[in-house]
Amino acid sequence: MNAILRLSLPLTLWLAAFSAIYGLHGLLCSSRWAAVAPELPGRVLLVGATIAALALQALLLAFLRSPRWPQPDAAIRRVSMVLAVAALVGTAWTLIPALAMSHCL
Repeated sequence: MNAILRLSLPLTLWLAAFSAIYGLHGLLCSSRWAAVAPELPGRVLLVGATIAALALQALLLAFLRSPRWPQPDAAIRRVSMVLAVAALVGTAWTLIPALAMSHCL
């Protein structure tokens, strides 16, 4: 089970962050957001969620490298590290448009 978690967790975290942030983006652009919390700026929430997603990915990468979660098989260790780096880069790459563009077109 340890190997399965090491291999699946980085991309699963990327998928969850992608879905959550673009879901938040859609909520912020809806007319319901103005009725729920008109005083909260949407840009601040998007930036905070993106920073949190990137921090979680970096934390997972550091955790996979630490000796606290050892993996005796070197191949699985290398593949999980490559997946974690790919997920971190993918998180940054897919969430930059949510920050760079206006949040409601």
